[in-house]
Order: sequence, then structure tokens, then C-alpha cells
Amino acid sequence: MKKNAFTLVELLVVIAIIGMLVGLLLPAVQQAREAARQMQCSNNLKQLGLASLNYESQIQSFPSAGWMGSWAGDADRGFGKQQPGGWTFSLLPFLEQNALFQSTSNNNPSTPAKAEITRANQTPLPVFHCPSRRTPKLYQAGNPPKSNCNSASELAKGDYASNFGETAAVNTSGYPGSYDKADKNEGFVNQDYNGVILSTSEISIGEIRDGTSNTYLIGEKFRRPEVYELSCCCDDSGVFCGADPDNCRGTELAPSQDRNGYNARQQFGSAHAGTLGFVFCDGSVQRISYSIDLEAHQHLGNRADGEIVSYQ
Repeated sequence: MKKNAFTLVELLVVIAIIGMLVGLLLPAVQQAREAARQMQCSNNLKQLGLASLNYESQIQSFPSAGWMGSWAGDADRGFGKQQPGGWTFSLLPFLEQNALFQSTSNNNPSTPAKAEITRANQTPLPVFHCPSRRTPKLYQAGNPPKSNCNSASELAKGDYASNFGETAAVNTSGYPGSYDKADKNEGFVNQDYNGVILSTSEISIGEIRDGTSNTYLIGEKFRRPEVYELSCCCDDSGVFCGADPDNCRGTELAPSQDRNGYNARQQFGSAHAGTLGFVFCDGSVQRISYSIDLEAHQHLGNRADGEIVSYQ
């Protein structure tokens, strides 16, 4: 009786064909996954933009960036310049995270609930993370907020930064330095920056004189891939800290895609190829090319310089 069988050569040919098909399919699968991650990142920015506009509608200003990196959010301090925590913390009630916001309260605006504030700073949220870069979890903290909470070795972090304007360095001076001084309205200094979310700022939508569709609000921040998991390079304080390069960036420097060994700490950038995401002051999300004209990028960071630019 004759038996049917494959020869070794035929098996090798079939294996080679399967290998070629897998090789052709894998890049397409990876591209589809990255496209989905980029879409999720843009959706995060959209949520942050809508939350900021809802905040502005209720409070009559965009959120403040807080005092500085050594301070964390405290619900008892309310909103605006009296809030030591960053814009990320102030937006929590507008991101369906009011329980987390209120968890920092002890009903005493003069004395912080340090343990509760620390726990809030150790609560990672997906909306603050670009899925192409890193997952929502606790990360190493080299410079944790300690002025009104307990120092912690690990904190929740974020991948988005508010627009400080045409600056290469975010100067976080100009805050009161204590609850007592803030209660007396002492120590507040007007920030000489032309962005939108600044230290102790209370900028209304009417002050965006170049138009809300022509001004950055929040964008992705640059990080070096080799330190995604580490605490360094303006990523060491935590997502809910006050005004700090961790959560605030300027437009004096050109945006850049994340890359190893490139020490551009205080600029905008992202893990995505080709473009990074910004939500503008009108709530629209736009993909901005890394090759954008630097002058145009700077104008988009300035809320009132009278220059209307094209970024498409």
C-alpha cells in the first residue's frame, strides 16, 4: 500500500513561507498597536483639555500649576493660587476623581493631612500616562514633595506638562512658602511667563488673546528612554506636585522624540514617531510635527504675542 508523505524539502519550503509571512505581518501588527496607543494618548489629552475648560468655566480661570515641586495637593486649600499642588491635582474633580481629591482633606486648611496627602500621591491614574512610554504604577522618586506630606521613595508620575510659555527653564519661585503666609496673602509674586498654566497663576480664557485655537494648553513631555523607570531629568517629584519641570514645560526649545543620551530636560516631546500631542486652549487635540518651525512653536506657547501661526 502506497503512503502519502511530505519530503524534508517540502517541509522546509512551507516553514520558510510561514516565516516570510510572519515577517511581513509583524511590522503591520506593531504599527497597529502603536496607532492604538497614540490614539489613547490623544484621548488622554482630550480629557485633560475638557477638564481644564470645565474648571475654567466653574472657577473662572485655568488651573494653577501650584507652588513648587516640594509641595503636594491639599483639597482643603481649594483652587487657584492658594492651592500648593499642581494642575494635575486641581483637575481631579473634573476627571471623575473627586474621591481622590477629597481624600487629602482633614477639614483644616491650615494643617495638612500628611499621611493622606502622601497616599494620594501614590495613586497612579491612566489618564496621566502615555501608553507608548510607561504604565500607571509607582516609580522611583528622587525629590518627593515633603513640605506638606511625608517623604516617599515611590510616587505616581505623569507624561504630560502644562504650557509655561516661551521659556527654556521653568522657574518656580514666587510662591508663599507656607500655609500661614498664603492665608495672609503674602509671598505671591506675579510670574513673568506668557504661557497658560503657571506657578500660582489664575489665567482666564479671556487672557488667551491669540485665540484659544492658537495656544498650547497641555502637551506631552520629553523623556529619555533609558530613565523611564528611574528618578532623574525633571521626572523625580510626582504627578501631583506643584510647579516643577516634572509637570510644566516651555517652548523656547524645539520639541523632540524621546531618545537615549539627549539631555533636553525641560522641553516638550514624546515617545511617538513623527509627532507629539498637544491639547489647545479650545480643547482640540493636534498632532505637532517634531520638525515644526521653532519660531512657530514658540508663538504657540505664547498666549498673547499677537502672532497667529500655521502648524499643519
